Amino acid sequence: MPTRLLFVCLGNICRSPTAEAVMRALIAERGLEDRVEVDSAGTGGWHAGAAPDPRSCEAATRRSLTLTGAARQVTPSDFEQFDLLLAADAQNVRDLLRVAPQGTEHKVRLLADRDVPDPYFGTDGFDLVLDLVSDACEKLLDELDVRQG
Repeated sequence: MPTRLLFVCLGNICRSPTAEAVMRALIAERGLEDRVEVDSAGTGGWHAGAAPDPRSCEAATRRSLTLTGAARQVTPSDFEQFDLLLAADAQNVRDLLRVAPQGTEHKVRLLADRDVPDPYFGTDGFDLVLDLVSDACEKLLDELDVRQG
């Protein structure tokens, strides 16, 4: 059974879809498509159905990555379906723990060793998000110790 990872940020249009795209590329690069599955969601639902932020898409395209999907909000079933819920920042961790069904709290953790700042209200920061998320995803794959079959 594959390891299932859910990347989570506030609205699911900047940081978490970026992390999802970065991890998909790493999974493909390492030939782990049958070992790791990824998705993304937000703690809030106000962007539900929206495409990833165009500024995030532009930054990703410069690194040969494509952001896909439509924003969605985390649901209680996500805590059952995913092995890890990887939050972009400490506030996202708190929000996730607030809605985590009893017994699933251990699945929630920060993605990186520091908060990944939300670039939404600025004009820059999208490349920093990519840098932080890329480093964190590499470390996470190594930590999970999933290998080609």
